Amino acid sequence: MEKLDIVLYPEAGLKEVCAPIPEMNDDIDKLIDDMLYTMYDAPGIGLAAPQIAVQQRLIVMDVSETNDQPLALINPEIIQSAGTVDWEEGCLSMPGIYAKVTRPSDILVRGMNRDGKMIELEADGLLAICIQHEIDHLNGTMFIDRISRMKRTRAIQKFRKLLAEQSHP
Repeated sequence: MEKLDIVLYPEAGLKEVCAPIPEMNDDIDKLIDDMLYTMYDAPGIGLAAPQIAVQQRLIVMDVSETNDQPLALINPEIIQSAGTVDWEEGCLSMPGIYAKVTRPSDILVRGMNRDGKMIELEADGLLAICIQHEIDHLNGTMFIDRISRMKRTRAIQKFRKLLAEQSHP
């Protein structure tokens, strides 16, 4: 497995809508392994292909406390949602920045698994939040796009300051 570079905000690719993946193949299977390895190493609970500069509709996640329940979805789409929940979110493309985001609390998602089979998955709690957050990436949306303009401006300023401090310790 290969550790991939995670692109950081405001990388242009993070604002692009990703292309569907026509079929499961060995390249996608390797990409899934590399994305999971990168996500665990970061450490994070989810990663979308555009975060590693691949403009394809692929997400990986693992919300288990023991990092032993990896999930990959190819061409995922939310087909039902219900309820509302506010959740404190962060993002590997904006490390150190967190904001409360309002999303549906319960979802039904459809996508292809790594075996090439179409599956439907009901999710709630952290898994539902993670799936929605990663699908947003496939559509060129980041979590900061779902908060007020004032909070988004503050989050971006804070992130720029964090980056500046890291480059000039």
